[in-house]
Amino acid sequence: MNRPAVILLTALAPVSWGTTYAVTTEFLPPDRPLFTGMMRALPAGLVLLALARVLPRGVWWGKATVLGALNIGAFFPLLFLSAYRLPGGMAAVVGSVGPLIVVGLSAVLLGQRPTARSVLTGVVAAFGVSLVVLKAAGALDAVGVAAAFTSAASMSTGTVLTKRWGRPEGVGPLALTAWQLTAGGLLIAPLALLVEGAPPALDGRAVGGYLYLALANTAVAYWLWFRGIGRLTATQVTFLGPLSPLTAAVVGWAALDQTLTPVQLAGMALAFGATVAGQSGVRPPVRQPFGSSGRGHRESPTDLALPSPRR
Repeated sequence: MNRPAVILLTALAPVSWGTTYAVTTEFLPPDRPLFTGMMRALPAGLVLLALARVLPRGVWWGKATVLGALNIGAFFPLLFLSAYRLPGGMAAVVGSVGPLIVVGLSAVLLGQRPTARSVLTGVVAAFGVSLVVLKAAGALDAVGVAAAFTSAASMSTGTVLTKRWGRPEGVGPLALTAWQLTAGGLLIAPLALLVEGAPPALDGRAVGGYLYLALANTAVAYWLWFRGIGRLTATQVTFLGPLSPLTAAVVGWAALDQTLTPVQLAGMALAFGATVAGQSGVRPPVRQPFGSSGRGHRESPTDLALPSPRR
């Protein structure tokens, strides 16, 4: 498959995540972010695990747990925490530094030399997202800002480590996705029970919403995301992230009767332009690290759906 096709398929993941806000507010029980995170991750992971029929071996038990914690188990709760403690859209603005974090980590862990273009593109993407989602609101909360930044750093680190470690020989992206979602869901489950108590009663709308989030929004979307990480550079993948808040804004306008101001439209144009620019101009890596002492399988190279941060 050629690179443009891989980019388009990978882009479907953040586009899907951009629908999460509308689904959550219209179909799901309120004030259950941890339960929702668990219901997204764990059922999706178990379904993919049943399809892949492959369990981790050796050091990959530890690696899968680390990746699941970074990409899912820590990312979801921190993202939700930031949303509840920050003014509208601010969590997305803080989280939009993710591409810049990936650029820095890629230089250290992947030998992928940063360019002035990639740094400038990251700044433009963050500025464009801020124009789309940022609303004038009260004072910032230090815990919320720290949670938003840490959530972006967690997902960014997970993205780069997923690229660095590759996959075990003979294991496809479906199994790797299943391991991470299952591990992340298992980490969130006890936290949800401790903080939010027993699961809420679910009606038909909530069941349908959770099925959509678990299957299309998480199982399929994260499979496409991790598949893309295996075929593209980590920088190219992370620059697709702004498509999530852009999709959320479009869905809000089309389905929730929200308005789009000229400033928001300008921000969408900037963020989309940065997304496109982020798919080119990446210098080749100095080295190509492999997982498991060089025996890991690696394919040939080719945070935030806000105003509410339910990605």
